[in-house]
Formats: sequence, C-alpha cells, structure tokens
Amino acid sequence: MTAPEIDMADGLGPVARAGARGAGRLRVSFEFSPPKTAQAEENLWLAIRRLEPLNPDFVSVTYGAGGSTRERTHRTVLRMLRESTLKPAAHLTCVEASRVEVDEVIAEYWQAGIRHIVALRGDPPGQIGGAYQPRADGYANATELTCAIRAYGPFEVSVGLYPQVHPESPSVDHDIDVLKAKVDAGATRAITQFFFDIDGFLRFMDKVRAAGITIPVCAGIMPVTNYKALKSMSAPCGIALPAWLGNLFEGLDSDPDTRRLISCSVAAEMCARLEEEGFGDFHFYTLNRADLVYAICRVLGVREDTP
Repeated sequence: MTAPEIDMADGLGPVARAGARGAGRLRVSFEFSPPKTAQAEENLWLAIRRLEPLNPDFVSVTYGAGGSTRERTHRTVLRMLRESTLKPAAHLTCVEASRVEVDEVIAEYWQAGIRHIVALRGDPPGQIGGAYQPRADGYANATELTCAIRAYGPFEVSVGLYPQVHPESPSVDHDIDVLKAKVDAGATRAITQFFFDIDGFLRFMDKVRAAGITIPVCAGIMPVTNYKALKSMSAPCGIALPAWLGNLFEGLDSDPDTRRLISCSVAAEMCARLEEEGFGDFHFYTLNRADLVYAICRVLGVREDTP
C-alpha cells in the first residue's frame, strides 16, 4: 500500500476527502455472529448499540457450519427485530439439513417478520473450505436455496460472492455463471467475501457487469488487528493476502494499539479507493466488535442520524 496522494487543490488525501463528502451515497451493513455465552451476548449487544445509530442498510447474523447455530441465529435475529431499529438479515445454509427442515426455517422467519435472508451453500461442519457433499434430500447449492426462499414469499435475498476464484471453482467465468444463476433464481444482492486486492476486485467487477449482472454488490471489508488469525481464516477460503499487508503488521505481535491504528487506516483507505471507483456499498465483518468499524465509518463520513 502506498501513501495517499494529496490533492493540492483541497489539501486532502482520498480518505479525508471521502469523509468530507459526508454519508451521501455510501451504504454500510454489518455482520454479527450469534453469541455462545451470556458474556458474549452482552458484548454483542454493546456492539449493536454502538453501531445502531449509524443507520446501516441492514445487518446480517451468521449461521454456523452445518446449521450448528440455527437456534442462536434465530434468537439473535428476533431480538434485533424486537429491541432495535436494525433491519436484520438471517443467514441460511443448505448443509446437514433436508429440504423440509430448511423450508421450516424459511417459514419461521417469514412468520416472525424477517424479510431478508442471506442464502449460502455453507461449509461442512468443522471444515471451513472443506469438500461439500449435498444431502440427497437437501438443497444442492445456494441457487436452489435462493429459488426456494423466493418461492415461499417476496424475501430480499442476498448471496455470497468471491471476488477471487472460489476454492472449488475452475475459473472466474464459472463463478460469474454461478452468480448469474443465483440472480435468475431471485437473488437481489451479492455480498463479497473479504478481500485486500482492490485492483483484482475492480477487474472482477468489470466482468460481472459485462455479463449483464446489475444487482447491488456489497464489498466485504474485514478490519484486521491480528494478522496471524487473518492468515488462518483466509487460507481455507483461498483468499490471497498481499505482501504489503503482512509487512505492515510485522513485529507488532505485542503492540495491539498500533495494530488497531493500522487496521483502521487500511480499511478506510480501501473503502475510500473503492468509493472513488464508484462503489458505495460496504459490508463490514465486525467479529462482534464495534470500535474499529465505528471509527472507519466516521472516517468515511457515515454519521449518526440527527433530529
């Protein structure tokens, strides 16, 4: 990553210029995970209350591998619906469930007032990035799942998208064909896996739009403070980490304060560059923490609603 150029006309770099413009056309959304313990639930709700005033476009709640968090996801989404102004979107996967069982979850969400589902194929239990084997009586993939959700009712359906080649895909062109099939099945938005190669993302998006796919695409942003954990998280998903990112965190294992400052700077610079390229939808992977995401949003000009 190189230092931002300064425009002598206004004295601002791209990040400051983005913040000076205000929220404008920027739309943000946040991803949370269902808590496992009472303390984790308290921490989650501290994060929710911190980010809620930023009026996100929506917030999503993850669904564990193999549907392992089904009840906790459902409970978290319903509490958001009851106790906050947020517009929750529940993740739903195909893994380790029959069509009947998945259809029951879809019906439960509709009856509870949830109108937005994030439809994902999902990973095998305990095997992020592992080989997927659909059940004979289950939905084979996210395209079939999207079709089932839309057949039940007029849900908003978000789907996943890899800006780099999916680990199980033979090519970028195949990934775009899969996305087009999801759109044909009723998907209304795509949310990308997190990435750090902005030029690669821009090239990929050129191909997506050239294929006639016009649904909104939210760029997935992962504010990272622990580079070792990021490497562990990225490897199974096939996400390439640029050398400059590793260099920024080198030698900072015992310096969390500096890591946090770098994390905020990297994410804000990425968003500012993407905004300059015409992208205004950002989906932040919060890891159930609000401080970094809140700071980044402020830098970008996203503010609390005021009377």
